Amino acid sequence: MSSSSDPAGWLLGARRLFLTVRWGEKSIVTLYLSVLSGVVLALQYDPAESFYSLSTIEVLVPFGAFWRALHYYASQLFFLLALCHLVAIILTRKHVMIPRGKWVLLIGGLVTTLLLLFTGYVLRGDATGASAGVIAENILLAIPGFGRWLNELLFAVTTAAMKRVYANHLVGLGVLWLVLSWDHFRRYRVRVWLHPYFVCTLLLVSALWPAPMEPERLGLLHIAGPWFFLGLQELLRYVQPFWAGVLFPLTFIVSLCLLPARGGIGRQARAYAALWLLVYAVLSAVGFSRGLV
Repeated sequence: MSSSSDPAGWLLGARRLFLTVRWGEKSIVTLYLSVLSGVVLALQYDPAESFYSLSTIEVLVPFGAFWRALHYYASQLFFLLALCHLVAIILTRKHVMIPRGKWVLLIGGLVTTLLLLFTGYVLRGDATGASAGVIAENILLAIPGFGRWLNELLFAVTTAAMKRVYANHLVGLGVLWLVLSWDHFRRYRVRVWLHPYFVCTLLLVSALWPAPMEPERLGLLHIAGPWFFLGLQELLRYVQPFWAGVLFPLTFIVSLCLLPARGGIGRQARAYAALWLLVYAVLSAVGFSRGLV
């Protein structure tokens, strides 16, 4: 029987094809483009008037819409390609050869990447960004003991508007990511010009499709958050913020940290991570369907 009609053979071929792609190099290329376009935007952005500031950048700054779209798409791709890089490492079982401490730092870097992406959404100041910021602030405030302090450190949208988020997005989280990922990041020597088709495609997409911007609309009953936030947003409908927004994602992070463990702990961590992803995918699909109604 040919592999085209054999599901197992098709999956094996897809796995081999997936592992031939240099996900790590491509993710770093998108990181360079994200940082470059982010610097251009930061020179024009005003956190005191976030939505108006971005609207002005798109209209008045030369190629402003292009730079904003490039930053948006490059940042999204950096996170997605970093996830693919992580999956490739796990499939080839290279993660078991990484010292436990360094592996935990890499998982922390991935979480920091997600926070950078999330704060980028909040800084838009549009309907999606404002909603995401309020939800994140309420989740942090639900943490007993140090939740208020953590919110003042990361968001403080109610008291400081976008200033704290802007400082963390521009400096704080970026420095934290570099500290957590430096030992792994420094091993790559990536030259952007060696990926011309990939770079040109990303530039073309940024030139043709503007980054999304959703102004407030009266009578709107449901505002969908960022795509990676949909599952958590849906879970918040049924569970208290501390359980849905803190413990639920924290258990997944812990399971990722335990993946290289040998024996029963490693198997249990892999099983839990797979189950968590399945549950989160279902929650995200439900949350996405709400936005279609």
